[in-house]
Amino acid sequence: MTNSAKSTRQRVWILLAALLLAGLAAAAWWESRRWEPDRARFPVQGAWLDAHDGEIEWPSLKAHGADFVYLTASEGAGRRDETFTAGLDAARKAGLQVGAVHVYDLCAPADAQAGSFVIVVPRDDGLLPPAVVLDLDSRSCPQPPGEAAMQSELTTFLNQIEKHTERPAILMLSRSFEARYHLAARLDRNLWVAGDFLEPTYAGRPWVMWTATSRLRMAGVAGPVRWVAVHQ
Repeated sequence: MTNSAKSTRQRVWILLAALLLAGLAAAAWWESRRWEPDRARFPVQGAWLDAHDGEIEWPSLKAHGADFVYLTASEGAGRRDETFTAGLDAARKAGLQVGAVHVYDLCAPADAQAGSFVIVVPRDDGLLPPAVVLDLDSRSCPQPPGEAAMQSELTTFLNQIEKHTERPAILMLSRSFEARYHLAARLDRNLWVAGDFLEPTYAGRPWVMWTATSRLRMAGVAGPVRWVAVHQ
């Protein structure tokens, strides 16, 4: 075989290998849009939605298999989700349990953040425990506080929203937040962790909720859905 023929054959094999890899990547991407945790292990599952998800067809969400939905109610000290009340009513009519989420801002005063939350979220025995997103967001807080200051402000915030809801909050810890503050060992609250497809271990103790994928596609929601599994 001539050098020219060998070179041509090598190029063909390289091209075929590239096409195969591209096909495998496309298949994996497509499967990731449909993947959900095993119902045998996690019989209770639901979604976390906010205003960015647009109009929701709540009966379709229920029909897909959602048992509950968490809706973002407030962010930081001044951002309130104006769609929360309508979403709460519509989700309940579809037969879903509903909980409220606050996105915590490390640089905003605890009192002001709690005020935003309690204005939006009603006192309602039917609501699920409130959830608090704890993440290192450099956009809202470019210089995060130290551990003692963070825990003091967060405890103030939790005390106020828990008094309002009459339920202990769930801490939605990101991997980066836990790595910096080690909060899972400091506060005795249930944990909500996140990690696409693989069960996270970064909290260092058992969790009760897991955002198992942020890519799920389904009828009734325009974009990808953050799908959540409950550990019972």
